[in-house]
Amino acid sequence: MGKDKLRKFAEIGTFANVLQLDAGKAMRGQWASGHFGNKQPIVLELACGKGEYTVNLAKLFPERNFIGIDYKGNRIWRGAKTALEEHISNVAFLRIQIETILDYFAEEEVSEIWITFPDPQPQKSREKKRLTNPTFLAKYRQILIPAGIMHLKTDNDGLFAYTQEKLAELGLNIQVQTADLYRSEFVDEVLSIKTYYEKKYLETAKNINYIKWSWS
Repeated sequence: MGKDKLRKFAEIGTFANVLQLDAGKAMRGQWASGHFGNKQPIVLELACGKGEYTVNLAKLFPERNFIGIDYKGNRIWRGAKTALEEHISNVAFLRIQIETILDYFAEEEVSEIWITFPDPQPQKSREKKRLTNPTFLAKYRQILIPAGIMHLKTDNDGLFAYTQEKLAELGLNIQVQTADLYRSEFVDEVLSIKTYYEKKYLETAKNINYIKWSWS
């Protein structure tokens, strides 16, 4: 591991807005009151990378609490550092494997989940790793409130089609879907937030897919 990555790993261990493993488990069922010190709704960004979406959503919605989740600490470092520097208090980051999410959030503890540009895991043998696989969807449903909402933004047409198929099979309520977000009627201030990777995709004129759904 390079020196820069090692430095960032060491630094996030000192950040008050980054929780890892057992520290995160201790917050299960009490993220709002125990970590944020309020009763505001909890919103997650999965596979948050550098945390651009988490931080920018927190700026737009100070009445909500946002938690970015990723396993790579050197990526989380950027978003956590920005939040600290800009004194954004409704942001936290959790360094865990998303497969273990039920160990960190209680039933109906989360109001909304964003999945922004995850690894599409295109190989058939990696289907279980796709973050919109039915196994993952079942986990999300457990931690979401009954009226909870989910979003997926991806440049990968295959993952978008796969997600549409799985949501339809499960009979979920697809509220919005478009294969070209920035040429659609749905784009707004929230959906216009761009991650590091999204900016790269747009530079190549790649279309951005978006889908929003719920269980009710």
